[in-house]
Amino acid sequence: LEEGHTGRLERTEDLWLRVRKDHAPRLARLSLESRSLRDVLLHGKPKLGRELGRGQYGVVYLCDSWGGHYPCALKSVVPPDDKHWNDLALEFHYTRSLPKHERLVDLHGSVIDHTYGGGSSIAVLLIMERLHRDLYTGLKAGLSLKERLLIALDVVEGIRFLHGQGLLHRDIKLKNVLLDKQNRAKITDLGFCKPEAMMSGSIVGTPIHMAPELFTGKYDNSVDVYAFGILFWYLCTGSVKLPESFEKCASKDQLWNNVKKGQTRSVPELFGIK
Repeated sequence: LEEGHTGRLERTEDLWLRVRKDHAPRLARLSLESRSLRDVLLHGKPKLGRELGRGQYGVVYLCDSWGGHYPCALKSVVPPDDKHWNDLALEFHYTRSLPKHERLVDLHGSVIDHTYGGGSSIAVLLIMERLHRDLYTGLKAGLSLKERLLIALDVVEGIRFLHGQGLLHRDIKLKNVLLDKQNRAKITDLGFCKPEAMMSGSIVGTPIHMAPELFTGKYDNSVDVYAFGILFWYLCTGSVKLPESFEKCASKDQLWNNVKKGQTRSVPELFGIK
């Protein structure tokens, strides 16, 4: 028995590491490429309208109509390396394989543009449901208490659905919650989303929303609950003011350093509540 099982655990761990790091991203990328080819054959290449916003990994444009959907939002991403290609492919895979849910932004399709930027780069165009604005903009413009509480319920419903599908979002924040014209909310941007079974202990997210256990490398879906706690505080106050622990930070680097030094605390402590 000892001879037969010697090294079995190590071999299993090596196999699981290959699945997580190699096989799953490669299959997701093949899925992205094949579905994108199908989408462009059926519906053509979407036309980019005016710019709606920019994020860390892409630019979002207005798209009047595509594939029978209108209006749409178009997220263009130019992956600089294989790692970003894999991350984008996994985001596409998780978003498109999920059942439609009224509290998640719907992904209509994708197109790989080989002539993006005048042919100087290859971009992936993700065509999504177009909403009115993000929660950050909504809070700055002013929302009633009733509207803010309904938004909180909408976000909880979206998070519960993701967790019910075995997924962690890992980047719940104001700009990843979009509002329609009636100020009902939907969760977007599954760029950091992963199945709980495939967690590798990587540290991802937005600093002030990151739960302390993220820095231990061992965490579960409770990190989304913590991030929602920060979001809920913003909703209760009706403002976008940073927590007291971070409001004096002069730059994003200083903010990140404060988080790494242990400034991440419970939600009441973050906001200076005794």
